[in-house]
Order: sequence, then C-alpha cells, then structure tokens
Amino acid sequence: MDSVIPGFGFGKARRLLNASDYSRVFDTPSARASHKHLLLLARHNDQSNHRLGLVIAKRHVRHAVTRNRIKRVAREFFRHLPADDLTLDVVLLARPGMGDLDNSELSSILQQQWQKLCRHASNANSSHSRDPS
Repeated sequence: MDSVIPGFGFGKARRLLNASDYSRVFDTPSARASHKHLLLLARHNDQSNHRLGLVIAKRHVRHAVTRNRIKRVAREFFRHLPADDLTLDVVLLARPGMGDLDNSELSSILQQQWQKLCRHASNANSSHSRDPS
C-alpha cells in the first residue's frame, strides 16, 4: 500500500467544494492570470492554505482521459505550493488547446501563471489594506 506523506494530500480542505465557493471567486476575483490555454481567477480566503477549483469543460478538452490528466497535473502543482501569509481560493478554467499540452508544458505554464497571479493578488491585497483616512 502506498504511504502518503502527512500534509501533502489533496483533501477537501484544499478544494473548492460547492457552488457558493466557486461563485465567490467568479463574482469578485481579486486577481486573475490569463494565458492562451487557461485562466486563473483568485480571491483571498481566511483558510490556512490555498484552495483549488477546476473547470475543465468538455467543450474545450474533448476526451475524459485528457481532462483527468489536466486535473491530476493541476492538483499536483497546487499540492506542492507553500502556504503563504496570503492564501487564495483559485479557479482554473481550461481554454481550447489545453488538452494538446504535455505534462511538462502544463506545469511550466501553471508555474508562470501562478507567479503572475500572486503578484496581482498581493498588489490587490496591499491596495485594499490601506486605510483611506
């Protein structure tokens, strides 16, 4: 039986679970990172770690095997992210052509877009945390 390193799973605490979780991110994202093959939307949360939601539409990625591979690579990427002071609820939306990427290309794009997202989120956080008076 495979042993799982404690703290490196991808349990319910690390996922967006219901429609209201997704709606919070879709309705008022505090940051976004766009790429030809994907879109990341994020909103600050008060949890101890980042939470991920995946929207991999059949319209954009036709085969179930490919959709599942994309989800697996995305979860693996997010699983290894450190818990920062700034934790985010993130929704990853697939765009057409995402299924044509191999795992290393997808991981590389996720890394680039994550860095971009964190920059935008920290800028948004610093502008919201300033006291206007």
